[in-house]
Amino acid sequence: MIPKLEQVNIGQDIEIIKQATRTYRLNTDRNRTVGYVDGIDAVKQAIYKILCTDRYRYEIYDWNYGFEISDLLGKPKALVYPELKRRITDALLQDDRITGVDGFSFTSQKSSVTVIFTVHTIFGEIEASREVSI
Repeated sequence: MIPKLEQVNIGQDIEIIKQATRTYRLNTDRNRTVGYVDGIDAVKQAIYKILCTDRYRYEIYDWNYGFEISDLLGKPKALVYPELKRRITDALLQDDRITGVDGFSFTSQKSSVTVIFTVHTIFGEIEASREVSI
């Protein structure tokens, strides 16, 4: 049976219903999913997953999902810092629960850069970080 779709007239009000943020809880220490997570904890998990997924690499993900870092290897820090800021912001703002990303600070070691930043969400603020090899 094929469902019937009702035609929407221009000017007719459309109600948009937000989906719940409940998802499986990832236990990254044991590489398992255990239970469920919701709200700000679900957004923290989404931030972790977005920043750990190589953009354009996996066919299962949309091209807007993930974070590009592989082409920053060997680049000077003067290029890496603003590019990390732009790429992190672009990657995280694809999630509609995230309203902004700011407060970037960078520290560097010999072959890596650690960036710490603040993520503004509909549930509150989250401090996040990512270490990138350069």
